[in-house]
Amino acid sequence: MDNSVIVSLRDIVVDFDGQRILNGLNLDIHDKEFVTLLGSSGCGKTTTLRLIAGFLEPTAGTVSLHGKDITGVPPYKRPVNTVFQKYALFPHLNVFENVAFGLRLKHLDENTIRTKVRDMLEVVGLKGFERRSISQMSGGQQQRVAIARSLVNEPEILLLDEPLGALDLKLRKEMQLELKRLQREMNITFIYVTHDQEEALTMSDTVVVMNGGVIQQVGTPEEIYNEPKNAFVADFIGDSNIIDGVMHRDFLVSFAGVQFPCVDRGFKPEQSVQVVVRPEDIEVVSPMEGQLTGEVSDVIFKGVHFEMHVDCDGREWLIHSTRACTPGERIGMRIGPNEIHIMARSEG
Repeated sequence: MDNSVIVSLRDIVVDFDGQRILNGLNLDIHDKEFVTLLGSSGCGKTTTLRLIAGFLEPTAGTVSLHGKDITGVPPYKRPVNTVFQKYALFPHLNVFENVAFGLRLKHLDENTIRTKVRDMLEVVGLKGFERRSISQMSGGQQQRVAIARSLVNEPEILLLDEPLGALDLKLRKEMQLELKRLQREMNITFIYVTHDQEEALTMSDTVVVMNGGVIQQVGTPEEIYNEPKNAFVADFIGDSNIIDGVMHRDFLVSFAGVQFPCVDRGFKPEQSVQVVVRPEDIEVVSPMEGQLTGEVSDVIFKGVHFEMHVDCDGREWLIHSTRACTPGERIGMRIGPNEIHIMARSEG
């Protein structure tokens, strides 16, 4: 087994009330990695987290830590801590005592506790808040207390279940960067659950895209975005134009009635495929210069770009462009070889 693998899930099945939540899941998580389990509600990501924490036993399959089967080991005996969306702080204890709670359970001496808690509060930016009551803290500050309480025990793995869900957008973005910094500084494995694609792409070393209790793709944020394995991943991660096409031979594909050079290879001659073109990868040109032409049906200003829906022979295309067009205008659409991504046809 790869020495850097810290958690290994093998052939995991979880049934709940006659419903299959996880279906034969296999996943390796590497040491000191920031891994995000990404998917919509009910895809099985929180269930996967609970299995690693020990709050849940699989119907079938094994959970291993450093190659040792820990499937039946209770949560408190695992080198794992969890931060929940609801924070689960103790309202009757001040900030210091909330963070010190786990250390007191370990019966450490008072000096050690004081040093560890103060150091940890400094790391999460709450130096000087030791005596503050939890009810006097903002949502973002409570979030930091919850993270400090989990990290002060020096777990090998920190599990985070949608921990930023309750925060407003600006604070959420700040905390994303903060968590990434913490993970690098503490040098431990973070396993993070979210349904927010942008959050996953911003923070992670590795993204695990899940749907219906099955892993659809595992890869770096760049791989997941630029090389989606199937239509589900392409559609779930950012906006996509997904079109049926035919791969004539290596580096040549047809879609929307036009032949395009591309950079993909290894498909059978005349294989039926699906083509992904990201909206930001379509260049808006004059109708004479485009491989495709269409009529702009609507334009929405999004701040950094204009989002346009374009009708091209009865098919609607989504384009993100810094060039403003007007509804009713006829435009050309140019798509370069590198902007075309070919997938085998999928049920996704």
